[in-house]
Amino acid sequence: MALLAPIIMDNGTGFSKIGFAGNSDPSFVFPTAIATRESASASTRAAQPSGRGPPIPSKSSHLASKRGIEDLDFHIGDEAMANSKTYGIHYPIRHGMIDNWDHMERYWEQSIFKYLRAEPEDHYFLLTEPPLNPPENRENTAEIFFESFNIQGLYIAVQAVLALAASWSSNKVVDRTLTGTVVDSGDGVTHVIPCAEGYVIGSAIKHIPIAGRDITSFVQTLLRERGETTVIPPEDQLKIAQKVKEDYSYVCQDIVREFRKYDVDPLNYFKRMEGEHSVTGRKYTIDVGYERFLAPEIFFNPEIASSDFLTPLPEVVDNVIQQSPIDVRRGLYKNIVLSGGSTMFEHFGQRLKRDLKQIVDRRIEASEVSSGALMRSTGVEVNVISHKRQRYAVWFGGSLLASLPDFYQHCHTKADYEEVGPSICRRYAIFGSVN
Repeated sequence: MALLAPIIMDNGTGFSKIGFAGNSDPSFVFPTAIATRESASASTRAAQPSGRGPPIPSKSSHLASKRGIEDLDFHIGDEAMANSKTYGIHYPIRHGMIDNWDHMERYWEQSIFKYLRAEPEDHYFLLTEPPLNPPENRENTAEIFFESFNIQGLYIAVQAVLALAASWSSNKVVDRTLTGTVVDSGDGVTHVIPCAEGYVIGSAIKHIPIAGRDITSFVQTLLRERGETTVIPPEDQLKIAQKVKEDYSYVCQDIVREFRKYDVDPLNYFKRMEGEHSVTGRKYTIDVGYERFLAPEIFFNPEIASSDFLTPLPEVVDNVIQQSPIDVRRGLYKNIVLSGGSTMFEHFGQRLKRDLKQIVDRRIEASEVSSGALMRSTGVEVNVISHKRQRYAVWFGGSLLASLPDFYQHCHTKADYEEVGPSICRRYAIFGSVN
């Protein structure tokens, strides 16, 4: 039987990207949300003890123990959001990790059968995982895919490595390397991950509690402070903030100069934005001003939005590289790859490169002064790579790698799984490496 194209599934905290290997874009992108009709009577019984013994627990969360119509009565993605008034909305992934396996299994089931309209038995699958994913999670995933879906083969790839592979599509990349630093910023969390020859340097990874969701709520706050929210209906405020972030925002090179430009010539820099009430259809207009450059500025000056986290992104990237082994540091500075929707702001890469270069140059200068060195340093090349596939970089990297002829040799097959069991997924094979 001829094998069909492998299926690539990149399930993120905010959105899932699914499609077939060899394509340049995912076939479907929808929220990682599931709407289920929970049994109200069961939950009420569990919450209110009758006075005779302990409360009756609600139904078990394991899919295998629930074989009724209730199993089939659920929606995922945009359909789940549309049915939020009559169903309970759940987010099976939190901060990159799968939180509810029962919901996740149902989510995968509908992704494959309803959206991709594929027969899982005919395909190999490439799934993505966050950095430092516990091996137990890999085992659970393998168990669901081999036992429930009876797939041909499975490869679980670290998101950062796929993002590095996706950067090969950029004109700036001369040699195809899997050594580099990935700045991956999505909806829920931002990771800075150093990779050496396809292996993640786990001890140096850093998490930043600033991502797309935080930028949206910061835009909301700014609009409220300027009094624009008096015009926007309460139910539309989040949607409008998101639109301002996505359509109007950019990264400035100097925040003080930018403020001055807006104050001197507001007509040129303030934008008029039209909205429509989601219920009544009434049209309204708002001014979009300082939010345009202040929204993504929280990556570079986090103190403007929060007092909990104060380290700018360029400093975090520098710390990550400095904590990596000394022999790969040059390669990590030379290949800083952006990935995820929250790195898509205009001039984001330029600002990161400039600020990081300043930190590196200051360190070299201080080192030369303190050592009284007679020889001058040749300097360190800092290069930040932006490319057209940045938003779905992880998915595109998966599509690229799964199209290679040796992809199948690196997969765990159904026969391997039956022989060894779920623990086979603890073995991690890198493309181009020797098993």
